[in-house]
Amino acid sequence: MPKITLLQKIYGANTSKDFQETLNILFKGLKVKAYICGEVSHDWLQVEILGEDQKFAINYLEKNFGLCPESIKNLTKFSTICGRIVHLEKSEHELYVDIGIFHPKIIDAVLPIQNLRTQLIDGKKLALKKIVELFGFKENFPIYVKILEIAPEKEKIIVTLSEKQVSLFSKWRKMLLDRLLIFGSPLPTVTRAVKKSGFYRNIIKVETLGFLEHAILCKLGTQAVGLIPKIGRLIPHASLTIFSPTKIRTITETA
Repeated sequence: MPKITLLQKIYGANTSKDFQETLNILFKGLKVKAYICGEVSHDWLQVEILGEDQKFAINYLEKNFGLCPESIKNLTKFSTICGRIVHLEKSEHELYVDIGIFHPKIIDAVLPIQNLRTQLIDGKKLALKKIVELFGFKENFPIYVKILEIAPEKEKIIVTLSEKQVSLFSKWRKMLLDRLLIFGSPLPTVTRAVKKSGFYRNIIKVETLGFLEHAILCKLGTQAVGLIPKIGRLIPHASLTIFSPTKIRTITETA
């Protein structure tokens, strides 16, 4: 069986070997052996599944974590895929999203600023840098996008936010609760940091966005920015940003 590449990235102080135990737990009771093979281009996690229940295990991984398309030829127009935001400083007019295209070369998808404005801020003409700040976008932010255009000869992929992603951001905004977004740390480490920080009573729950990406949902009246110093020092290798519905509303209403 050829190796498969999950739509999950391993980066920062983490290594692919750290996730062998996770795979073992996932497939406990199945007649399979799962091996972490390492990372491929842009840090995507590669695994190999062997055994009688191989097909079931691979289907499970595809459904719950997604598989990299690997080649632009494997993309389908209007399909939805979970990529990772990359190269935030590269352009003032486009957001680049790594959707797992790396054979024969890496091709990132492009999300035009006008699409973001229309889908997230009611068409307000905010700069891309401001949108990135408001929504807590960081390198490796998991984001579901819809494929709008595929041009292999031009090595070009145009995307927009998927209905699922727009709905998620809309839900976050309507709750009026801050979220502290964490990138580059596994869930057990984040959970321990929350407990040790002294802010446990200010937090509703920790939401998992990916292997290394999480959102800490704050209680009403708790500002996520206030959690950064104490939680951040407990996970120094992680990157932290905030999603503040109040700030988004204030900025977009005055734009």
